[in-house]
Amino acid sequence: MTISETNRAKKIYKILKIYKLWQTNGNLTSTTATNLTTGQATTIAPEKPIPVIMKKYFKKLPDWSFEDIYNLDAPPRPMTCPQSLRNSKDEDFQKAFLPNIRMFLHKDNFNIREWNRLSHFNNPFGFMDMKYDDVMPVVKLISKPKEPLLLPKPGGDGCVHCAVVGTAGIMNGSKMGAEIDAHDYVIRMNAAVVNGFEEDVGRRTSVYVHTAHSITSAPIFYNKFGYKAAPHDEGIKYVMIPEGLRDFQWLNAVIKGERVSEGQYRNWNARPYYSGQYNETRFYVLHQDFLRYVRNRFLKSNNLNRGFWAIVRPTNGAFALFTALHICDTVSAYGFMTEDYRKYSNYYFQKYLKTNVVFYANHDYIMEKNLWKSLHDKKIMKLFQRTVSEEKPENT
Repeated sequence: MTISETNRAKKIYKILKIYKLWQTNGNLTSTTATNLTTGQATTIAPEKPIPVIMKKYFKKLPDWSFEDIYNLDAPPRPMTCPQSLRNSKDEDFQKAFLPNIRMFLHKDNFNIREWNRLSHFNNPFGFMDMKYDDVMPVVKLISKPKEPLLLPKPGGDGCVHCAVVGTAGIMNGSKMGAEIDAHDYVIRMNAAVVNGFEEDVGRRTSVYVHTAHSITSAPIFYNKFGYKAAPHDEGIKYVMIPEGLRDFQWLNAVIKGERVSEGQYRNWNARPYYSGQYNETRFYVLHQDFLRYVRNRFLKSNNLNRGFWAIVRPTNGAFALFTALHICDTVSAYGFMTEDYRKYSNYYFQKYLKTNVVFYANHDYIMEKNLWKSLHDKKIMKLFQRTVSEEKPENT
């Protein structure tokens, strides 16, 4: 099939034909499909990418019949942790949670059939608006991870204990630094300012979650607060959210050790942003199925039914927290939005400023806030909250 670039009506007609085909054959396997006219099983061998599906053709999130179908990997490591969140008895959580959802994208689990399936979803959940030749060569550079992102510490209790540290103002004056650093692993994202704030947010970073935009823009926007570069502890692991085409252009440069060849970051030298700690064995790219699963099962905002649906997605912090919920046994979240968020500045490093939390249209912050509280109340994770007794000790 081809789409004429000059005839919008034909474009829409053919897009709708693709839509109906997938709605009818939502259960396509890798080798067979049902013939629409005869109902008989026929062998198919996809060899070409489908036409580019454009976001502008949809007024709200498309309702594909295969929207909530995901690739799964082999079962996770054997359970050795009695207090693991995977043992939660909460029925709603167990119904939604997929412990072996495919988390990481790499060249060994991707082919043209996967491209065609994921082309139905907008970024970062798929490849709407993107061309096969712009993305596939980069995916072929991504090595399969040689080991799980995190493992139990030798000599420990068999559990993986993680702290996920956001940037919310609630951490200013919290004195949680020692508690955070006591975890096996510390996961941070975005403008992870540490220097000068160690007493409140700790000093260690084991995993840094980012996009091309966040790793490049944070040193510019938050330099005045002491943020110079992304965390680069010895042996740190980096997890990238492939947010859009610019992220694949960035990935191409990072993996090859070259300057970015095209797009928004053209001629930028990518690797220095990792301060000498980039190593392909410690670099992970989140899979589109994982990102879509987080949205669909846990954070499906009503804003997806509005005209700006295509920009609506969970925050980087939400993706980082769900990464932890799938690779750790116990998770403690610090610096995430809580019910009393109005008391605090937008960021903890705005130490001498009282700013208001900024709500951007592409994130449903209230929905995320309510989810973190719910997971805390269900004892699936621990959410750091400031209590009255912490602020004003009771008289004895």
